[in-house]
Amino acid sequence: MVPGTPATMLPASEAAKIYQTNYVRNSRAIGVLWAIFTILFAIVNVVCFIQPYWIGDGVDTPQAGYFGLFHYCIGNGLSRELTCRGSFTEFNTIPSGAFKAASFFIGMSMMLVITCIGCFALFFFCSTATVYKICGWMQLASGTCLVLGCMIYPDGWDADEVKRMCGERTDKYTLGACSVRWAYILAIMGILDALILSFLAFVLGNRQDGLMAEELLADSKESGNA
Repeated sequence: MVPGTPATMLPASEAAKIYQTNYVRNSRAIGVLWAIFTILFAIVNVVCFIQPYWIGDGVDTPQAGYFGLFHYCIGNGLSRELTCRGSFTEFNTIPSGAFKAASFFIGMSMMLVITCIGCFALFFFCSTATVYKICGWMQLASGTCLVLGCMIYPDGWDADEVKRMCGERTDKYTLGACSVRWAYILAIMGILDALILSFLAFVLGNRQDGLMAEELLADSKESGNA
């Protein structure tokens, strides 16, 4: 190339292919990160559902103990031992109707995100864009269930068992002498995680649709030139 002359430009078709290759590579890398964070979100969901540390005792509480969605442990005032009760398989052991509803919605959120992970197998059989959109709707529904569960849960704080641990000042949406524990905070953070993941899934799905449209357009141009 003679000095001072402009650099040789790539043909439009080659430049388009290079752009398309980089586009696909970046989309796959983002898709892998999305899948990893979806699995992490599922783990967070399972932990929030199982762990009984949504609310717990404080310095001035009448009794020691802690509550989860369905499982709870309270002291008897005579010893440091805690008496534990509550099981998701036995709804009658859950002390409040609000706790039952919250357990249902958080459990549904957990099942939706686990099903979403199972849908990863569809990448081998279906359109990538379609799978992303299916997972995006599942993640959005999972986040909605988390919102409902977190909003309904404090409505059960007026249960007798909660008042026995937190004091008579405890009422719906008022914890008295108790405090919110880490599992509740983790569930609230999971809501934001679900919204981000669902948004990313829809973006990736639309990008795949755009990529397929570009490929079809390129193929039609090549067949027309031939």
